[in-house]
Amino acid sequence: MDKQKVTQLIKEKLTASLGDKNIFSLPKLKKVTLNYRVPDARESQESLNQAQAELVAIAGQKPNVCAAKKSVSSFKLREGDPLALKVTLRGQRMYDFIEKLFNLVLPRLRDFKGMPESAFDQNGSYNLTIKDQTYFPEIDLDKINKIRPLQITLTISASSQAEAKMLLSALGFPFQKN
Repeated sequence: MDKQKVTQLIKEKLTASLGDKNIFSLPKLKKVTLNYRVPDARESQESLNQAQAELVAIAGQKPNVCAAKKSVSSFKLREGDPLALKVTLRGQRMYDFIEKLFNLVLPRLRDFKGMPESAFDQNGSYNLTIKDQTYFPEIDLDKINKIRPLQITLTISASSQAEAKMLLSALGFPFQKN
């Protein structure tokens, strides 16, 4: 998915549907954030390295390790323990990931009927969770030791949820049919 072609296509579709001639006020996809929780990372460095390699394969970019900010004794958690991995995609990598997500991963989901429209937040960003990382074609099934969910946030610069939904529909996001 080429960034320039996509932005031109979105501008044409959204200006026609919104009737707004100012292209700078149209909603845009700002970034895509991938969160990959690794609860067993504090016990074994090997599982953290495995999860990191999986996320590099999925996103094409090295993730940041998110550590605990403070100790919680009831959870056996110490300050600085690794908890999750996080990747923020922008630019061409973001559009490549979006194309792969919409065209390959989401149609592979079992009993897939579309994504719910209720997953928008107040700012117009869309959150979805894929419960199994093996839906991504880059993951080698022989090297996986544990199934982990992947949380994806599509951050959109929109003034309302309706505009954000129009942008995702123009990109080809599969919403549920009512």
